[in-house]
Amino acid sequence: MKKSPIFSLVLLILLLASGLLISKWFGGSPPTTYRFDQNRAYRDIEMQLSFGARTPGSQAHQQTIDYIVEQTRQAGWQVELHHTQRLGHPITNVIVKRPNPGAPQIILGAHYDSRFFSDQDPNPSVHDQPVPGANDGASGVAVLLELARSLSPDLPIDIWLVFFDAEDQGNIPGWDWILGSRAFVEEIPINPAAVVILDMIGDADLNIYLERNSNPQVASQIWETARKLGFEEYFIPQYKYSILDDHIPFLERGFAAVDIIDFDYPYWHTRNDTLDKVSADSLGIVGQTIHDWLSRYE
Repeated sequence: MKKSPIFSLVLLILLLASGLLISKWFGGSPPTTYRFDQNRAYRDIEMQLSFGARTPGSQAHQQTIDYIVEQTRQAGWQVELHHTQRLGHPITNVIVKRPNPGAPQIILGAHYDSRFFSDQDPNPSVHDQPVPGANDGASGVAVLLELARSLSPDLPIDIWLVFFDAEDQGNIPGWDWILGSRAFVEEIPINPAAVVILDMIGDADLNIYLERNSNPQVASQIWETARKLGFEEYFIPQYKYSILDDHIPFLERGFAAVDIIDFDYPYWHTRNDTLDKVSADSLGIVGQTIHDWLSRYE
């Protein structure tokens, strides 16, 4: 039987209407291309760990830089390498941009280096060995990489993703903490409306408290976003720690910066900061929260 054009049009309208009703009935929304994929982020941690310890100057450190550049360029972002020196050490920050002139600038950051020494390990015999850094380093990088892949290119903001070098080498002779982020703030012209640092956010037992140095207005926006997504169990609206982290140089320059960090992590700076201590679910909780916050930012 040959269907008339009118019949086909009516059938199409009915199918579209039924799809919308089903979506509404199940509390969903029409599917979108721009979704944070927590399993893909988890694979980014696996890839970083496959390189080895990403201590400054190592082959694994350079492989991580190359991987960040490759993945973000493939996702359509502009990439710049910020080469500098601090305390006689070469520093390379990876700056990933999606420019939108005139729009509010938002900087998301994470450090990609891992620590030379596992000096918090309960076993003193391994203190001279490097930290694997599955959570401390690789998790923040993984979330930023997946945000690069999953954020809509049409957001009305000027987004920078910055992967900081040499964050984690303090209390080591000849080194200090947060060298990469300090160099970035001192040398790169910026004027961000908000800065968000992601650090140690892959912990399988995720508990993110408000950090005491962080800007309360930006923190409130992010914690409220998490609450609306049903993640209030993990984004706990209570202050607990004051952390020296990559948000501090921004705060010192008067920028609104927030540190999102789970510092209740018993494997910090130990040889046991390994893949089995992180989870894709935790990456998804943090990644979806930041994804949603950015997608609704005004």
